[in-house]
Amino acid sequence: MDHVYRKGIDPSNGDWAVEAHGLVKNFGDNRAVDGVDLKVRAGSIYGVLGPNGAGKTTTIRMLATLLRPDAGSARIFGHDVVKESQIVRQLIGVTGQYASVDESLSATENLIIFSRLLGLGRAEARRKAEELLEEFGLTEAAKRPLKNFSGGMRRRLDLAASLIAQPPLIFLDEPTTGLDPRTRAQMWDTIRRLVNTGSTVLLTTQYLDEADQLADRIAVIDQGRVVAEGTVDELKASVGTSSLQLRVQNLQDIEGARRTIEQVLKVQSKVSAESGNITAPMANADLVTELLITLRAAGIHLTELSVQKPTLDEVFLTITGHGVKEDTSQTSSKSNKAEVARV
Repeated sequence: MDHVYRKGIDPSNGDWAVEAHGLVKNFGDNRAVDGVDLKVRAGSIYGVLGPNGAGKTTTIRMLATLLRPDAGSARIFGHDVVKESQIVRQLIGVTGQYASVDESLSATENLIIFSRLLGLGRAEARRKAEELLEEFGLTEAAKRPLKNFSGGMRRRLDLAASLIAQPPLIFLDEPTTGLDPRTRAQMWDTIRRLVNTGSTVLLTTQYLDEADQLADRIAVIDQGRVVAEGTVDELKASVGTSSLQLRVQNLQDIEGARRTIEQVLKVQSKVSAESGNITAPMANADLVTELLITLRAAGIHLTELSVQKPTLDEVFLTITGHGVKEDTSQTSSKSNKAEVARV
């Protein structure tokens, strides 16, 4: 897919696609966003992870000029979202959790209408529609009524519609919510292709595996604040060391293996006598080679050896104290309702 970048913006030149400082948004007495800072490098996938009511969607709406911040500032490729909102809107595409297409029309008709509204001529609008339908694997269903589309097909069409103007920055607000695993995987491939062809993606999600699979960097938002930020590996490393997992060939060797592991690695280990598995913290990776030599010298044979990093589930539980899919409070739920009513 060819991309047309405005104002001389080149996403590969190291510019920041998003710079937000101290963003605040209140809905009545509830502070939905409480001083959010974000920096998203152009040409990357940036994940914003958090539970319902954490402030993810409100943050996206402020960055996309759909809500005016009560405090703080934000720039998209250097353009202020409040003072230069018209320029910012030319540089972004926004796809929400629910499809904004018209179900009474076909996929082709939807994309042609969106293209015409954006100022494309008839021939160009049809060409763009055909190009996007092919990109998103919808060519065979192009003339089918949308009422016969699956949820995943509608979501892909909604994403296609947001790309008609070929924006350098794409906001995806929980784009795979409610999709089946196969369709989610297809959407992930589409998102990767968008970045490979030059776009920047800011993705909000409640799915830990989605953030793990896609994001170059992740911000964890909870109760309106960024409580952690970094690469997936940095976030995992922040909550503890990796663990070494071994399985002995002969179950009668399991106690000897456990003693050897604790002596060499100088850690406490956990043993599963039934499966022959032993798990131990790996604080010093340099000692693993010594451990393997010692086990071999003792005649203890292994059938499996792996290193397990902490999961994003563990990261989120450690940082926030609750699961990613939990509502933070009843107040957060009320704030969502207020937000929908006001936008």
